Amino acid sequence: MKMSKVSIILVGAALVFSSGARAGEANKGKLHLSDTVVVEGKIVNPGVYIVQWTGSGPTVQVSLIQGKETIATFPAHVTEQPTANPTDAYGSSLEPNGSRALTSIYIGGKRTALELEQSEADKQSATPATN
Repeated sequence: MKMSKVSIILVGAALVFSSGARAGEANKGKLHLSDTVVVEGKIVNPGVYIVQWTGSGPTVQVSLIQGKETIATFPAHVTEQPTANPTDAYGSSLEPNGSRALTSIYIGGKRTALELEQSEADKQSATPATN
């Protein structure tokens, strides 16, 4: 009897931890930037980044990570696409000062899209992108 209780507890704990690990992977993806973009007033150079988001509901907190360094953190709205994105992709818009603002991130292999909103103050504080 005692052994069966221990077994049930161990199996339950294993299920809880494995589902937590999968949930963490579900909120993660890669982003390959080919342009210099501005996010929340910060310049983000071309390169490969890990995109990780936390939160529940339509609004989440997104982090762009390169290596072990968090490059930018910003709010975004999670939207579901009708089909899975074939590759990692992003959207950007040309700002009046000549910089490009990151507007969306599409995670390859998932139906997830992250839609960014930038305030007017963030747009004006960014400097023009130079390559």
